[in-house]
Order: sequence, then structure tokens, then C-alpha cells
Amino acid sequence: MLLLELNILTLNIWGIPYVSSDRRPRIDAICKELASGKYDIVSLQEVWAQQDSELLQKGTEAVLPHSHYFHSGVMGAGLLVLSKYPILGTLFHAWSVNGYFHRIQHADWFGGKGVGLCRILVGGQMVHLYNAHLHAEYDNANDEYKTHRVIQAFDTAQFIEATRGNSALQILAGDLNAQPQDISYKVLLYTSKMLDSCDSDSFRTNECEHNSYTSKQARERNPLGIRIDHIFVRGGDHVNAEIAEYKLPFPERVPGEKFSFSDHEAVMAKLKLFKLEPRSEEPVATIEVNCLVEDGESCSVRELGAGDALTGEDDQSSQHQPEIQCNGSSTSIQSMPAARTAALLEALALCDASLLQLNTDRILYYSAATFLFVLLVLLVEFTAPVGMRTIFLLLKFIVFGVILFCVFMASIWNYMERNGVLQGKKSMEVMLHHAQKYEYFY
Repeated sequence: MLLLELNILTLNIWGIPYVSSDRRPRIDAICKELASGKYDIVSLQEVWAQQDSELLQKGTEAVLPHSHYFHSGVMGAGLLVLSKYPILGTLFHAWSVNGYFHRIQHADWFGGKGVGLCRILVGGQMVHLYNAHLHAEYDNANDEYKTHRVIQAFDTAQFIEATRGNSALQILAGDLNAQPQDISYKVLLYTSKMLDSCDSDSFRTNECEHNSYTSKQARERNPLGIRIDHIFVRGGDHVNAEIAEYKLPFPERVPGEKFSFSDHEAVMAKLKLFKLEPRSEEPVATIEVNCLVEDGESCSVRELGAGDALTGEDDQSSQHQPEIQCNGSSTSIQSMPAARTAALLEALALCDASLLQLNTDRILYYSAATFLFVLLVLLVEFTAPVGMRTIFLLLKFIVFGVILFCVFMASIWNYMERNGVLQGKKSMEVMLHHAQKYEYFY
């Protein structure tokens, strides 16, 4: 029985004040497109300015009368949800690691990033919309934020699992800064047991060749572009979530202009929810799985018994077991636990490497502070030449300031990041230790 149909859209609007090109005309164009009535729930990222948030809400209120902006950090989380249906509740979960405050040019830390939940009532069914924007990747060759993104991905998956309750549908729609081959994508998809609404390799959502804001360097690096904006879905108990359509709905250019709507492409998924007949409760079975996963395999995960239909044959042979669809074909039931295990092991290795690097950084910062303290003592004892006293005084203040920075980075900041990484690592270890034995509960 068909419960409902939903058109879900996600878009990173690239709304950085004083930085993003053509920001105001682009937001006006986005408002006009969203006000067309084609979309039921809209998930937006990088809405950094309060005035942009208000403009988007006011410009779409005729067709999307319900909205919520998630406030966090210094700049706000940048997450805005617009909905045709009532938003009955909201919750924001900030991530334990989120970049570095002294990397001002990257600014992710100032955004106070996390995952936002909107509980939306659609035709008598509770739908959970999760909006997230993971830490950006600024250097693919030397990605110092890779561990942060992996922990954010795992944290998001656990947040979805912990809050899904009796909702009929869970949707994660946002800029995840993760391609299907990336470890953060695998960790999020496999540990949340959600389904990627895109089953084709032909779609790209960022650094696209036709986008007016794609740089020449990005075109040379990725001629086809990359897919980092995603819509993941998972049906609730006795509910089957079906992907009826997936597309990039916005035109390549703002009508009448030479620029695009954003440096990202908008993504839309049309979802259909079907009610399944509940099965009688049966004893919980535990399984142990040992199998290999081919590197580079991209899988979309669908969990049977928690939101997907079963045929009579499947019901007998695949009770409570996960089904994997890889490039349109089904693989062994054992692939899902094995893929998840492989992803978690890789993620744990990244966490261990980060902890070692944090220990090295602490030693380096303390060493630098010690050296600069000796230099400061010498400057204090040294009599400044005539006419140079102001410069020497300024130099002393600069050295003293750098000493304070090094001590702060070696102590308070180092322990904050270390505890954030440790928390993510310990949570992954718990899942890795128990998941195979108690597969039914994962």
C-alpha cells in the first residue's frame, strides 16, 4: 500500500558573505526555483548569513511554509530546512572534531558544524530529515581533515540510528564532502544501513565542467567533476522506501544570466513509501561472518526487515539479513557485514595515525614554546639600541604571543582534539566488536 510520495532536494548554496560570487542574485534565483512547488522538503547548506536565511524562508513561504535554521558555532551551522509539511520537532548534534580554529582560511571550525534533525509530519507519517555538511577537503594529496570527516560520518550514522525511533522514513540530505570511493562515505553508508538514492556513476554534483564557478585547475584535476552531495534514505519498520527518480533538477545557468545557481549542483530524489504487512516476531539469531570485500566496490545498502519488501522466497532464506545492491545486481548476504568491517578497520587505522600525529604535534609545540621562551629572556636582558626600543618592545610582545599560542596548542587544544578522536575511535571499536555476533541489532 502506497503511504506517500516525496520530492526531496538538497543544495549547497555557497553563501559565504564577502567571498561567494554573485551571492544575492543567485539566492534570488534559488528562491524562485524553490518556490515553483516542485519540491516537498528542501535541505540547504552553507546558508551562513542570517539575511540569506530569512530571504530564502520568506521567498518560499507560499509553497514551503515551514522552515528551521540550525544555529551553532560562531557563524551558525549554515543548515536550513524548508518544508511543505509541519516540522514538529528539531534537534542539533555538534560533532566532537571539526577542523582547527587557527586555520582561519578554512573556517569550518567557526561554523560549529554538526547534523540537524527535523521531525516532519507528512500525511500522518513521521519523516526524519537529517541535514549535514561534513568538513571540506582542501587538499586531496595531503588531506589533514580526513580523520575528522570519518569521525563526523560515523557520528552522523550513530545519531540517525539513535533518533530514528518509530519514524516511517529517515532521509540524510546534504553536502557530505565524500565521494563513493571515500572511506567517510563507506563508513556513513554501511554503519547507518541507509540507501544511496543515486545508482549511477554518471552524475556529478561539484566541480562540474558546465558550472560557471568551476576553476580551470579543478577541471584539469577532475574533468568530469565529483559527486559529494547525497540523499540517503532508509525506511522504518514495516515500510519500504523506493527511489522512483533521481536527477539534477536545476538548469546549468540562472535563467538570463551567465552564472550558475551555486558551485554545487542541486540534487533531487523522488521517494515512494509503501506499507508492508508486519511479520510475527521470531527468535533473534546471531551470525558470524568472515568474507572478503573487493577494494573500490561501491555498494548501496538496503536492510531487509527494517523498511524493505520481502518476497515469499526471500522471507524463508534471508530472514532479517541485509541485502546489498552493487551497480544494479545483488551480491552475497555476507557482503554487508564484511564491507562495514573493512570500512571500520580502515577508519580505526586513520584514528590511530591521528593520535600519533597529535602526540608528535604536542612535543613540537612544547619545544617551540621552550625555544621562544629562551629567546624572550634574551630579548628582555638585551638593551635595545637607541631608536629601536619600540621595535624591540613590539618584537617581545609578538614572541610572547606566539609562546602562548604554542602552549595552548600543546595543552588545551591538543587534549580537546585527542579526546574527540578517542571518542570516535572507541565508538567504532564497540560496533566492530559486537556487530558480527549481534548482526540483527546493527
